[in-house]
Amino acid sequence: MKPNPRVNILIPTFNHAAFVGKTIESCLAQKTNFDFDLVIGDDGSTDDTARVVEAYARQYPQQIRAFLHPTNLGPQSPRELGGKNNVLFLFEQCQAPYIALCEGDDYWTDPLKLQKQVDLLDSQLDVALSYHNVQVQYEDGSPSHPFNGDLPEYEYLVSLFKDDWFVPTCSTLFRNVFRQGFPDWFKRMAGGDLGIFILAAAHGKLHYSPEIRGVYRRHRGGLSNLHTPKSRFYVENRVQFYQELDAYFEFQYTETLQATVRKYQQIRAEMQQPQ
Repeated sequence: MKPNPRVNILIPTFNHAAFVGKTIESCLAQKTNFDFDLVIGDDGSTDDTARVVEAYARQYPQQIRAFLHPTNLGPQSPRELGGKNNVLFLFEQCQAPYIALCEGDDYWTDPLKLQKQVDLLDSQLDVALSYHNVQVQYEDGSPSHPFNGDLPEYEYLVSLFKDDWFVPTCSTLFRNVFRQGFPDWFKRMAGGDLGIFILAAAHGKLHYSPEIRGVYRRHRGGLSNLHTPKSRFYVENRVQFYQELDAYFEFQYTETLQATVRKYQQIRAEMQQPQ
């Protein structure tokens, strides 16, 4: 284990046996002038994910900390909250100044990704989170495409409240502001990535690079298939989440947050109409 890594690469996995080897190799391939480690948590996978992760951990004991949970940490129900406890557990293991996220079915393509992002946050102290473009790759053979088009170089906390999905999870590196844990609303929200970004962005700007430095996979087993306005639970959860955020930030952003609440309330009303 690296004694004082500058970056913890947080990798949650569940039934990613077909993908996680490439994820791990893309992280190990990073060329940096600082130490980093991989903090991997397998959430009780029912395929060979744990065996794949364990093999890499034995081969690279100085760079990989593997937590192979024998049973799924849950919550078991509803499925939209699945994996939350594994992610919270992994954050407790991260004490480096910076954290990078790469879920076990995604991977990086630029070996200088981490170096570029750490250099940026080291030099721009008012930036709390760095993210970049990635390529979206589909399991069903649909044409691949970039995640984002043109975006401004800097965004701010309020931009995340508009519910536009513009920060690819596997692209992020951010300051570790999580050593004291997470607020209760995070534990209740479906899809924790946005909550992580919001908590990071409460401490500074978001910086975007248009360079494609990784791949985001879309496949049947991905949680993004559950986190959609087609799920009744997800819609109800989003109404509650944005209302709780409004109170958490002491109503400083109430105009934007309540507009997002109304959007989901409208979706909920349409769902309740007879077909």
